[in-house]
Amino acid sequence: MNADDVETLRALLAPTGWLDRTSLFARALRRSAQTPQGLLLFGPADDEPWHMTAHLADESRLAGLPELEPTLVKWSPRPGAPAHLAVGLDRLQAASRRETLLVVSARLAPADLLERVSDVRRQGATIFALDQGDPELDGLAHESLAVPETSAPVSFDGAQHLVSSAAGSPDPLRGRRPPPGLRARLARLLDSVSGTPAD
Repeated sequence: MNADDVETLRALLAPTGWLDRTSLFARALRRSAQTPQGLLLFGPADDEPWHMTAHLADESRLAGLPELEPTLVKWSPRPGAPAHLAVGLDRLQAASRRETLLVVSARLAPADLLERVSDVRRQGATIFALDQGDPELDGLAHESLAVPETSAPVSFDGAQHLVSSAAGSPDPLRGRRPPPGLRARLARLLDSVSGTPAD
């Protein structure tokens, strides 16, 4: 899903109130992620959130927000894996109160995941959960966004796009100036919508 698709999805969802929910969650995540490499992403062993990690990495780069650059925590990194795929569970044990853990799980979190999240919370890190409605995981989280499979107007995958896109957008509560490159991105989007050829 590219930027134009996300904007189209936003327009379709505007009347549902869903954009407000994803934006509030994303802004809270952005405010919580204060240190480079301090935003940790984690999920079930058989469904690690590499997709959300990639989107947040793109938003971090495009918006000039190094604190939004995610670190994917893997259950069993492959020996010799590239650095971005080599971070294991020991990183959770080292999590501190200045860091944020975002748990992304499209199904009920298994006990071993909940145990690790609980440990990270006790260490003082801030916990966010993006799930499909998981009472136990949401109970551990400081902030949660449930995307119920049967009633949400967007898919779980679509919600990940909306959250990552909103996290990289200027925060109206902070009055932050648009980051370098944002004007160019907006101009390209307007050109594509209006049919004006790009330079």
